[in-house]
Amino acid sequence: MLMRGNSTTSRALNRRLILNLLRRQGAIARSEIATITGLSPAAVTFVVAELLDESLLVEREAVVGATGRRPVPIDINYEARLAIGFKLHLRKIDCVLTDLATTPLVSHEAPVTDLSPGGMIETIAATIPALLAKGERSDREVMGIGVSIPGEIDALSGICLQSPRFGWRDLPFAQMLAERVHVPVWIDDDINAFAVAQKLFGAGRKHRNFVALAVGAGIGSSLVMNGEIYHGSRSAAGKLGHTISVPGGRLCECGRRGCLMAHAAEAFMLEEWRAKTGAAAATRTDFVAAVSAGQQLAIAILQDAGSRIGRHLADLVNLIDPEVIVVGGESVQFGEALLGPIREAMEQNVFFAKPPLLPDWVPGSWARGAAALVTQNIFDFERSPSSLAILSHVEYGNARFG
Repeated sequence: MLMRGNSTTSRALNRRLILNLLRRQGAIARSEIATITGLSPAAVTFVVAELLDESLLVEREAVVGATGRRPVPIDINYEARLAIGFKLHLRKIDCVLTDLATTPLVSHEAPVTDLSPGGMIETIAATIPALLAKGERSDREVMGIGVSIPGEIDALSGICLQSPRFGWRDLPFAQMLAERVHVPVWIDDDINAFAVAQKLFGAGRKHRNFVALAVGAGIGSSLVMNGEIYHGSRSAAGKLGHTISVPGGRLCECGRRGCLMAHAAEAFMLEEWRAKTGAAAATRTDFVAAVSAGQQLAIAILQDAGSRIGRHLADLVNLIDPEVIVVGGESVQFGEALLGPIREAMEQNVFFAKPPLLPDWVPGSWARGAAALVTQNIFDFERSPSSLAILSHVEYGNARFG
């Protein structure tokens, strides 16, 4: 879409240019900002002053060197505002209060018994004041809420097109939540949210083209092309886990048979472990312990799952040629026992490129990804939550929860 230029657009572009430069490089002086961006010193001075007034930028202490006092460096004031992230699971919601760098300030697991949209929304609404109170922060500092949902999500409209895990279809979840908590809301698929966090502050921040691969309860991928998440024409891009791996095979949660997810995600691993050991009551903790102990059967299960994932990943690499593959999800815990077979099978089946696998996962990464859906709005002026349209009566940044 062709964008008409005006003073507002130009100012927004300059803000994005400066903020993203500081995000990538850290604190630098105004003169350096002008040199690197090509903006005039006057334009830099104007935008920086505006962002200082908004508390989004801060002046750091100048360094005194042999040639005297150096120019005052400017940096992003990540602590000035807050984002709240929620990752929806079947039995719980991962909740996190973060600063603008998605650094967790308070984390919490909220149990869920009502999987209806209303039940999820009420759990979220009840958790927000508790997070703020524990973090000793004000609701006036909250820029917005991000929610990651497994399924197909229209991120622009805030609609959950479908989530087989919850049985939702064509659900305006962002609007429903925003009407309940009176603050801007962003939603996206959980893998895309993870990729946003990686793009902004993780292993993908120095790369314009990469794949985010997640292996855990499901298997998914997100495609970052030219620095942007590629959602596809129907918000269904990157569904690696629903590639048919075994025609007519195991039943997947999507309702089809033979999906990669049904033959290589953690549910498959654990079911295989139970069946082959005869321990019907074995838990994931038992399987993790077996892997840590180097038990041959557990390692063989990971080898099989990893090889299967790697073969399908090779097809994705052949199609889009990413610089790197950032790997997350709970199964990163298995380390090289899983990543090794994925890497080996991928490299055996790629046509040309062999992008490195970069594991980048810590506890709470899912919820931090959801919080990044809020934070990315700072760095992309064209992005706005669909929920803002129904919040015209609420002053942005001055929400009241409850």
